[in-house]
Amino acid sequence: MSQSNKAQFRVESQGIERELGAFVVSATFSRDGRMLAFALGDGTVRLVAMANSGDWSKVEAHDGGILALAPDAQPSGFITGGDDGKLRRIGADGAITDIASFGMRWVEQVATHAEAKAKGLIAAGVGKAVHLFDQAGKKLKEMVHPSSVTGLAFDAKGKRIAASHYNGATMWFVAAKVDSPRKLEWKGSHTGLALHPDGEAVVTAMQENALHGWRLPEGQHMRMSGYPAKTESLSFTRNGKWLASSGADAMVLWPFFGGGPMGKAPTELAGGDGIICNQVACHPVNEIVAGGFADGLVVVADIASSRIIPVVPPDHGPITALVWSPDGTRLAVGTETGYAAIVDFAARG
Repeated sequence: MSQSNKAQFRVESQGIERELGAFVVSATFSRDGRMLAFALGDGTVRLVAMANSGDWSKVEAHDGGILALAPDAQPSGFITGGDDGKLRRIGADGAITDIASFGMRWVEQVATHAEAKAKGLIAAGVGKAVHLFDQAGKKLKEMVHPSSVTGLAFDAKGKRIAASHYNGATMWFVAAKVDSPRKLEWKGSHTGLALHPDGEAVVTAMQENALHGWRLPEGQHMRMSGYPAKTESLSFTRNGKWLASSGADAMVLWPFFGGGPMGKAPTELAGGDGIICNQVACHPVNEIVAGGFADGLVVVADIASSRIIPVVPPDHGPITALVWSPDGTRLAVGTETGYAAIVDFAARG
């Protein structure tokens, strides 16, 4: 991507940039797309209203670092977890509501699912346990794993929730009165998790610079290796055709069609200069993927044509947060040094 140094970056003509002064842990849009939140390592959340994206408000959300962020199960607002042991709801207006407190235990994972008729779900990973709440914050159940939970995701229908941990992953039926979880076993340290949009597979990132997957429902193992670094970010395209991943000097996309990924070579996009890709984010509508690199570069690639669009120049430190708005018109970026940006792809450059 060395040629991108001479390119015009979209953030320069179609973006808004801020220096937030602390590590950007995560970023996400609300489900209605009207608000954006940046969660920071200093315990604050920066809220941005899309109707007036020049107005950024600061919310003192946690007494300590924020470890996890997700859109609320309802249309607006966000859910955060911190090293102060708090699981909190941040309203679109910045109002803070406690959902649960876990004492000295860190809330390291948060996942949510939205449903009609106010039946949304909120899940929090705290040590070995996943605590499940309804949209109103009422606790429904607690699911205990053999070791600390490192990744957490609901399936597309909200009927199951999957958690990664040491020696594999576990899938639970959310509404089961008597739990009989499905254990997906593979020895080693599993550090993150992604679910196929159609529920056809579970994929985990591993400590040993590889991915491991289980094809569902038969449980066939899938092994994806060859990474020079650990994979920090996984993202399926909307239709589940591709799994994008970080951990190499390119965005690595594994084909989940035509019998893949086993026996199929991955596609590599926007690489070749030895700089590791830290974050990937697949577009919610089209077969497009955004990638953020260790030098601060952000690009967007069309998967079919391999066309690369430079978005943010490599000037702001390693990319730590990358997320599309629900309609795919905006891309939010955050870095280790506290730089944040919003790029509007619907605007005329």
